[in-house]
Amino acid sequence: METLIPIINRLQEVFLTVGSEIIQLPQIVVVGSQSSGKSSVLESLVGRDFLPRGSGIVTRRPLVLQLVTVPPLEERRKQDNGIKAEEWGTFLHCKNQIFTDFSEIRKEIEEETDRCTNNKGISPEPINLKIYSPNVLSLTLVDLPGITKVPVGDQPEDIETQVREMILSYISNPNSLILCVSPANSDLATSDALKLAREVDTDGRRTLLVVSKLDLMDAGTDALEVLLGRIIPVRLGIIGVVNRSQHDLNTQKSLADSCKDEQVFLQRHYPSLASRCGSRYLARTLSRLLMHHIRDCLPELKTRVTVLTAQYQSRLNSCGQPVEDQSATLLQIVTKFAADYCNTIEGTARHIQTSELCGGARICYIFHETFGRTLQSIDPLGGLNELDVLTAIRNATGPRPALFVPEVSFELLVKKQIKRLEEPSLRCVELVHEELQRIIQHCSAYSTQELLRFPKLHDSIVEVVTSLLRKRLPITNEMVHNLVAIELAYINTKHPDFTDAAQVSASVNSQQAEAGDGGKRWKNEKMPSEDKGSMPGFGSPTKAINLLDTAVPASRKLSTREQRDCEVIQQLIKCYFLIVRKSIQDSVPKTVMHFLVNFVKEHLQSELVGQLYKQPLLQELLIESQETAQQRTEVAQMLEALKKASNIISEIRETHLW
Repeated sequence: METLIPIINRLQEVFLTVGSEIIQLPQIVVVGSQSSGKSSVLESLVGRDFLPRGSGIVTRRPLVLQLVTVPPLEERRKQDNGIKAEEWGTFLHCKNQIFTDFSEIRKEIEEETDRCTNNKGISPEPINLKIYSPNVLSLTLVDLPGITKVPVGDQPEDIETQVREMILSYISNPNSLILCVSPANSDLATSDALKLAREVDTDGRRTLLVVSKLDLMDAGTDALEVLLGRIIPVRLGIIGVVNRSQHDLNTQKSLADSCKDEQVFLQRHYPSLASRCGSRYLARTLSRLLMHHIRDCLPELKTRVTVLTAQYQSRLNSCGQPVEDQSATLLQIVTKFAADYCNTIEGTARHIQTSELCGGARICYIFHETFGRTLQSIDPLGGLNELDVLTAIRNATGPRPALFVPEVSFELLVKKQIKRLEEPSLRCVELVHEELQRIIQHCSAYSTQELLRFPKLHDSIVEVVTSLLRKRLPITNEMVHNLVAIELAYINTKHPDFTDAAQVSASVNSQQAEAGDGGKRWKNEKMPSEDKGSMPGFGSPTKAINLLDTAVPASRKLSTREQRDCEVIQQLIKCYFLIVRKSIQDSVPKTVMHFLVNFVKEHLQSELVGQLYKQPLLQELLIESQETAQQRTEVAQMLEALKKASNIISEIRETHLW
């Protein structure tokens, strides 16, 4: 199990290089108020002075501290190790630079902090420090800024909120252990560190409390009740430590001497707890807790790395590789888009919508539902009343009374009705054209990342397809217009499905005879219009009358013959209109498919290649968007980090976990 902490340290280095927080690694997060003794606790774990000190917020950036146990110098000399120092440190931001003087480490921390922060401000960007020593236990700790209440100097007014949010971002990680540092000379019930820990770790499974400054309590008081957990119980335990005083710092008292004095103090004041308190016991406890915590988190961590590796590999594949052969890349993208467009029409596209109809399915719906129902809803005799029919019959006979129903009146009226089929037919073409335009957007939305990498190429493809559709629209409209014009050009009364006029007349006569309508008297029956009294002023020599200005009665009772003639014409119109409507309903979709849909399918790829595959345009069209290039770089870096992490985790054997 001792190998687990170094492995986590290596994983931490891997993911710090890519600046990602997608992997939540096990670590110990140190939380405490200003002047609570956090720095002294950390230095006691290391055994060296290396942290900046002063008033106010000294730690203004997260410090990721990795302690690595190494053999003593004498033993390493036998192994011909290149570093000739007992203890040393390295920073992640200082490549290949080794610090053997710990005062230089303190100086580098201060300078690196100032590089990223203003006067007393804070920054969430961490500083990564690794200390190698034979006197430390392998640990990974994160030292955070102390909790503050009042801004100092040029600190922002919301400094308290900033520090709080930074601390919560670290301790909210379920894989982190929370090391709360609270001074013994303050009321534990008001500890800000414990309060924050309780917010994210309600059951206390991840929290360990360190009670610092045991030697600074008021005379006659002690922290025994606190250390025994009778005041506030803490699941992982409560450990008391004695920090170095300001006098010890001024006189540069060594940490080794401080540890001895600490043990003397604990034996004198807390003899029953001396073996479970102190800096050395704290280091052993933290190392043990961290190893067990890593062991518990490792299976989930391994699964997480595996899943993320697959996801980022897929993202990298979607980002594509940098363009090497421009001609081949353009042809590949154009061919893919044309295939997707045609497949969407045919219904064989990979991305099939479930929320609405699209592509060929919507075109089918337009033909058979929208267009078909619209034609079916058209009344063959709509807009024609009996008076209109009678007027057409009279106009067709001229000055002579007709013995039979004139054929000219039938043609005149039926053409008027057939003309009504043109508007819905042209509307059908328009709807199909709109759907073909929508397919462009559909293919763009679900196209490969290759096309989205090149915005100019994408826009050019859309423009070429739109232009092709725009060219075909008037041609298709003209052909549909001609379909109706063809029907109007020749009224085929010999059509096999058309009922003969004589049969219609006989049928009407028989219906009137059965109704007892006096069909034999219609020849001698006077028309109401033949009555002189029906025209005011007729025959008056004293008043000039213009007969053309005489209004035709809006409604009157028709004679038996007029009724018969109207009914014959109406039945003939209805019969012929239904024949033409059936023909139009069948021929318009075929025309649209041939002149618009199929033409676009067949010529789309050749049109795209002809318009875009030009040597001067290649470089301009295949300019990759800056966002895609940056995304590919970031994804590649993260994928490389995940692969390294997977290799590191794979080094762990089951036997190492127990």
